[in-house]
Amino acid sequence: MDEEQERHVVTLKDVAAASGVSISTVSRVLDDRTPPSRSSTAEKVRRVADELGYRRNMFASGLRRGATGTIGVLVPRLTDHVMALMFEAIERTARARGSFAVVATCGDDPAEERRATETLLDRNVDGLVLATARLDDTLPASLRERGVPHVLVLRTDGVSPSALGDDEAGGYFAARHLVDLGHREIAVVTGPWFTSSARDRLAGARRAFAEGGVELPDARVISTGYGIESGHLAGRSLLEDAASRPTAIFAANDNLAIGVVAAASAAGLTVGRDVSVVGYNDIPLAGMLPVPLTSVRTAFDQIAASALDLLGGPGPITRALPTLIPRASTAALAR
Repeated sequence: MDEEQERHVVTLKDVAAASGVSISTVSRVLDDRTPPSRSSTAEKVRRVADELGYRRNMFASGLRRGATGTIGVLVPRLTDHVMALMFEAIERTARARGSFAVVATCGDDPAEERRATETLLDRNVDGLVLATARLDDTLPASLRERGVPHVLVLRTDGVSPSALGDDEAGGYFAARHLVDLGHREIAVVTGPWFTSSARDRLAGARRAFAEGGVELPDARVISTGYGIESGHLAGRSLLEDAASRPTAIFAANDNLAIGVVAAASAAGLTVGRDVSVVGYNDIPLAGMLPVPLTSVRTAFDQIAASALDLLGGPGPITRALPTLIPRASTAALAR
């Protein structure tokens, strides 16, 4: 199957047109809940379905038989603290409402994402919660076309129902905190540019800088992955030259901030004295570091509740307001 075919979701209508029979005939032939017909027409329909790459929509069949009380959750990986916290919040909320949440991982590969989605739908989940991150993702549009109930969490494509934190406000809170502490030489390490969270957190930071009369040169904005190693590399790049070193860094998630802290330590700097660092999401580890990390706390439980409220409806985009948690990693600029 070539790339164009892979992007197209093959329907009963496609199989019927290629087989020269009615849609109802195709539906009966491909319904694996009944004994398979051995007629020549049935054999032809099955052959054409295989050639076109048709996959029976188990989810739609499940809806006809009634809800299963199961919600499918798709995340890139569970080794990411934020994804794990988000799934746990969804699972807690679903359990409190008498449902059960199951999770599948897909990395950052669109093909794996599609396969994981079909796997969840084959388990007759009542709907999907998607925590995958790409703005150019075609999956939500495909689910809308197929009528599959779904909601996006921690990001939005601007169309599908979405529950996320107010990332623009969070970025503003983080940057405003640094500006109010007297910092003027500030850098931002943000996430991949294909994520709405990275763009919105940077937009919020720029608004705070503009209000405070602080310039943010392009050289002090680094867009990278959301992992600790990415933060470490970005921190080394920003801190290696003492002459151009910023006095403060806003990292757009806590993993990035932890990497920046490691880079500062390797450069002989003391976080909270020589350089201030703000993270984002306030994962449990943030407050347990040798120098506790100032972070913007994401309201995971509120986002999870909103997501399940929106699931299956044409609902709006909801944004939970984050909270800045000041700790020892940030301090007033020494005069």
